[in-house]
Amino acid sequence: MERSLQSAAIPMKTIGPIRLTGPVVSEDVSVPLATFETPLWPSTGRGALISRLSQGIKTVVVDDRMTRSVLVEGRDAEHVMQVAVALKKQREDLQQVVSKTSRFARLENWHTQIVGNLLYIRFDLTTGDASGHNMVTKASDALLDWILQHFPELQYVSVSGNYCTDKKNSAVNGILGRGKYVVAEMIIPREICAQYLRTTPEKIVQLNVKKNLIGSILAGGVRSANAHFANMLLAFYLATGQDAANIIEGSQGIVHTELRDLDLYFSVTLPNVIVGTVGNGKHLPFVKDNLLTLGCLEPREPGENSRRLAAIAGAVVWCGELSLLAAQTNRGELMESHLRLERLASQQEKTSE
Repeated sequence: MERSLQSAAIPMKTIGPIRLTGPVVSEDVSVPLATFETPLWPSTGRGALISRLSQGIKTVVVDDRMTRSVLVEGRDAEHVMQVAVALKKQREDLQQVVSKTSRFARLENWHTQIVGNLLYIRFDLTTGDASGHNMVTKASDALLDWILQHFPELQYVSVSGNYCTDKKNSAVNGILGRGKYVVAEMIIPREICAQYLRTTPEKIVQLNVKKNLIGSILAGGVRSANAHFANMLLAFYLATGQDAANIIEGSQGIVHTELRDLDLYFSVTLPNVIVGTVGNGKHLPFVKDNLLTLGCLEPREPGENSRRLAAIAGAVVWCGELSLLAAQTNRGELMESHLRLERLASQQEKTSE
C-alpha cells in the first residue's frame, strides 16, 4: 500500500559567520547545519570564531567535474584496446554528442581501463550549477549509443561500471576527482591557538601526523587522512538539499599542517565535494532559504553558484576539523565537551516543551 509523503525533521542551526577569503568567496558567511549531533554546532562555531580572529579561511576550488563510467565488452583484450585507442581521435564527435543532451553539460575528458575483454570508460563532465548525477547519466547513455553504433562488435554491459565511482569509497575519485576539488587553508597565530583552542601549534601538527596520517595508514584508509570530514559535510548537505550519500566519497580528504615560524598553518583538501544549487531537493522552502542565505542563488555564470557552495563547504569542514583536533590534544576534553553540550541541549529541549 502506497503511503503519503512524509518529512523527517532534523535539528538545524546556523553557525558563524565564517570569514572566507579567496577567488570564489571573500566575505563573512553564516552557515546552516542540520544534524542530530548537537556538539557539532558549537565545535564548528569555534572554528568559525578562529577564522574571524585571524585573516580568514582562503578557499580555492581547484577543479570541477562529475563522472560516470560506462562498461562495454568486446571479443578480447586486443579488440577493446583498439576501441580505446580509436576513441582518442573522436573527441569532437563525443563532445557534440554530450552537448545535445543538455545545454549545461560539457565533456572535459575520459579515462579507460581494460580488464580482459571488458572496457571501462570514465567520462568527466562539467554540469553547470547542478551536482550532475542525472546529467552525466543522460550524457553517458547518449555516448554509449554513439559508441555501440560506431563499434558494432561491442556489446552493452552497463551505463555505470563502478569506475565512476558513485557513493563508494575508492582510490580513483581521490586521484582524478569527482565533484569539486576544494582546498581550505589559513595561518593561525600562536596566541589564538593558546587562548581559544587551548593548545599549541606544535601539538596540533604532531597529532595530525600521529592520528590522521599514521593512524589512517594503519587502518587502511583510502587516500584519506582526516578526523571527521563526514560530520560537517553531512550536516551541510542536509541543510542545502544535497544527496547525502555523497558524503562517502566526499569524506575522502587530507589534513595538512605545518609550523610557520611560531604559528600554525592548517589546511583541509577535499577532492570530491559533490554539491549543486539546482536540481532535486532544491525546491524545498528551507533549502531555498538556506541557499539564499549563503548567497548561492544569485544571477551568475553557470557553475559559479555551485562552486561558491563548494567553497563554503570546504570552509565548514576546516572549522570542524580544526576544533576537533585541538580538543583531542587535551586529555579528556572531547568527552567532557560532548557530555556538557549534549546535557545542555537536552535541558533546552525540555524547556521549550
